[in-house]
Amino acid sequence: MARSDALVLLSLMRGQPRSGALAERLQAFYGPQAEHYDAFRERLLHGRAELMWQLAPPPGSSVIELGAGTGRNLGFLGDRLATLGSVELVDLCPALLEQARRRTHRLRNVRVVEADALRYQPAAPVDLVYFSYALTMIPDWEGALTNALSMLKPGGALGVVDFYVSDPTPAPGLVRHGGMTRWFWPRWFAHDGVRPNPEHLRRLRALLPDHQLTEYRAPVPYLPGLRVPYYVFVGRTLGAEQSG
Repeated sequence: MARSDALVLLSLMRGQPRSGALAERLQAFYGPQAEHYDAFRERLLHGRAELMWQLAPPPGSSVIELGAGTGRNLGFLGDRLATLGSVELVDLCPALLEQARRRTHRLRNVRVVEADALRYQPAAPVDLVYFSYALTMIPDWEGALTNALSMLKPGGALGVVDFYVSDPTPAPGLVRHGGMTRWFWPRWFAHDGVRPNPEHLRRLRALLPDHQLTEYRAPVPYLPGLRVPYYVFVGRTLGAEQSG
């Protein structure tokens, strides 16, 4: 554990490169830590099991994860995974996708795809698309959301779990973070190319009024006493009868 964490922490201290295409920056950042990625993130990326439980894709469903990384999130589906019609794991980082291929090579209903979340399109509309701690790492996150929604069948679901900070004056019923929280976390994560942003949640709620949202705080490895805000969001598009 100590050596594994040390390798990840070294990459985090170096940060994500500031120049080059996004795929190049991701490969440079995640390549040295890819084999140790999941062990460290188990203690950092909270809410993923809850997201998969809320999404609960029924048997035969077609599913896409954008920014899928190592494919770890499929494990949260348990026995349900084998019942799905198709799963596509889409990411730009070859080092993380190699881990995903190793993890899923025996799963005939899973396909690993190296592609951009802004441009990738499946052969046919799907039932479910989700982002797990990926939206904050996509510079054109609005484009990624637009593309994700365009993949869905009528009545399909979009799920997101990610870090965030609130608006200074959030909508009624939502959590308000203090000024220090809103200042600290975007600056802390920016070094590694992660951008917690109140606009993400605001946009999701506007795009998908039919949604479930829960807001939390969780501990961060090696930062005792600090708790980072994150949310779990599941929204549904209009069904065919509603859109018609």
